Amino acid sequence: MTILVGYTPSPEGMAAVDFAIEQARAFDEALLVLNAGIGEAHEEKGIATAEDLRELGDKLQAAGIRQELKQFLRGNDPVEEILALAEATPEVRMIVIGSRERSLVGKLIMGSTAQRIILGAEVPVVSVKAKKS
Repeated sequence: MTILVGYTPSPEGMAAVDFAIEQARAFDEALLVLNAGIGEAHEEKGIATAEDLRELGDKLQAAGIRQELKQFLRGNDPVEEILALAEATPEVRMIVIGSRERSLVGKLIMGSTAQRIILGAEVPVVSVKAKKS
């Protein structure tokens, strides 16, 4: 089986990756890590740079688990990309995402990415918070 991780270069994104690595080790599963965004600008929030991806790839290699790292920048919403990849990959048994606290106004204006994934996924979704400093 496979664990799909929605990755962003942030403390929340790394918390999701760390949790997924623990789960993959515990249950001898593979990780499929996805960074996705519309991709219209390299500074787009949530888009991993080449350096971010290299560091993440090194971390995944060092973890000693089966893993694959993908980045989709093809104009689609990241939620759509995560849900489509989960649907197209029947061995995905869980989606892991990072989450952060948002104000009510922020949720109203922008919607909640985590909520959209949780409601749209056909498999369980684990939302992981970053450790407080």
